Amino acid sequence: MAPVSRMSPRRGVTTLLALLFALVTAAAGAVALPEQPDDVLWLCRPDLPADPCRGDLGTTVYRDGQPPEVVRPATGPREVDCFYVYPTVSTELSYSASKEVAPPLRFIAEQQAQRFTQVCDVYAPVYRQRTLLALRSPGSPEQARAAAELAFADVARAWEQYLANDNRGRGVVLIGHSQGTRMLRQLLRERIEPDPAVNARLVSAVLAGGNVVVPRGADVGGDFRTVPLCRERAQTHCALAWSLFGEAPPADARYGVTPTTPEAAPRPYGPGYEVACVNPAAPGSTDEVALHTLVRTGTAPRALGTALPTPPTPWLRPAQRYRAQCAHVGGAHVLLAAPEPGAPPLGPFPDPGWGLHVADLTLPLGDAVETVAAQIDAYRRR
Repeated sequence: MAPVSRMSPRRGVTTLLALLFALVTAAAGAVALPEQPDDVLWLCRPDLPADPCRGDLGTTVYRDGQPPEVVRPATGPREVDCFYVYPTVSTELSYSASKEVAPPLRFIAEQQAQRFTQVCDVYAPVYRQRTLLALRSPGSPEQARAAAELAFADVARAWEQYLANDNRGRGVVLIGHSQGTRMLRQLLRERIEPDPAVNARLVSAVLAGGNVVVPRGADVGGDFRTVPLCRERAQTHCALAWSLFGEAPPADARYGVTPTTPEAAPRPYGPGYEVACVNPAAPGSTDEVALHTLVRTGTAPRALGTALPTPPTPWLRPAQRYRAQCAHVGGAHVLLAAPEPGAPPLGPFPDPGWGLHVADLTLPLGDAVETVAAQIDAYRRR
């Protein structure tokens, strides 16, 4: 899930998460959502007039001791599509969300998916996800399983409609975070890999904060049969997957720790497997490297723990910089981040078991976009 930061009087740091958890707690007795039509509804697609995945990408870059610089990323022809599935953000007082295009959906799409329009046309379906209420009050295994099936049915139906009406043989990048990554893991296993023609169009998969599983010491064979982990920046038909932490995860962490039981959607588990980690800034490397952090103006994940300036552009690159490396820490396999000199420490939120989950995509967002750009270029030239 991707909760967003706490409201703060310090300009430049806004959040919804504390409010969302308060709403969830207050609504612990809410009932499940009534049945709704199964029509596909889109949050983002290129022909929508009010598309949160499109917008001004002007960015103010801050560096210590230097005046800020405004840059405007170049965008060329978009010959590849991105299929984005958002994380858990629904504040609805029900176990499964409706198909309303509510403000939290637009908010997270702007934060996570909008930057990818530099390199691709973004399609993002609305789906009846498990809500923040369900996260707070998980219910019975049967209820959780039924909710996961409902959410996946919406994503799979949108995928099939996209293939039938919009794809036209173009390459596709999958992008997900948290619950969105879980949906895409299942989509890749069940709908993409079994279809050779569609599988051949997979440029890459960006699967943040969703516990992609691989055999220990291997790149393929856990969640996926044909899609390995990316080991080079320009490698195609591969997956980028990571869970961000600022310190060693506890043994019961939600992310990065090898699963010991199957989820509602069965997957490999047990001591022969581990959670995948690919550093989006340096696929294939375990060295600590600098991250290219990008933040929407006026917002910042709670994990960053600091106020940010408010520039005239919709985006900013903060002066505080971070580094990260994939590391085995205790029983976990995570993307371990640390501040560069002068940057504030990265605090877990809402507790150590979540690590820096709220910043899984924000902290290395520029790196993820740059790596996807390199993959798209390689896909076009192959």
